[in-house]
Amino acid sequence: MEMIIGGAYQGKTEYARKQYPQLRWSDGGSVTEEELMNAQGVTGFQQYIRSELENGKDVSDLAEKIICKNPDIVLVSQEVGYGVVPVDAFDRKYREAVGRVCTKLAAYSHKVTRVICGIGTVIKND
Repeated sequence: MEMIIGGAYQGKTEYARKQYPQLRWSDGGSVTEEELMNAQGVTGFQQYIRSELENGKDVSDLAEKIICKNPDIVLVSQEVGYGVVPVDAFDRKYREAVGRVCTKLAAYSHKVTRVICGIGTVIKND
């Protein structure tokens, strides 16, 4: 597994597509759970988590599901934990869920790259 993370509009998707042009990429905002578990690469992974929460689903075991069912996936996710804590309760729940899921996935991942201004910096490479 590999993760590519970074802030909003920092060039994560373009970076990922350049690094892995051979992968078939899926969009986290529209991918189903079945598609996620079979995807080669997913951009906007944080949107998948938001969608699941909006539909009342529990994502506490999402990282474990992905690790077991799709351990070779490349996930591109926005870092949503920086900045002002949202006033809205759902947005706080979403922010926490993304952080917790991505933390578990990053711990499992063999490589984690943070993209800032389109430049990828490898922060983990096992």
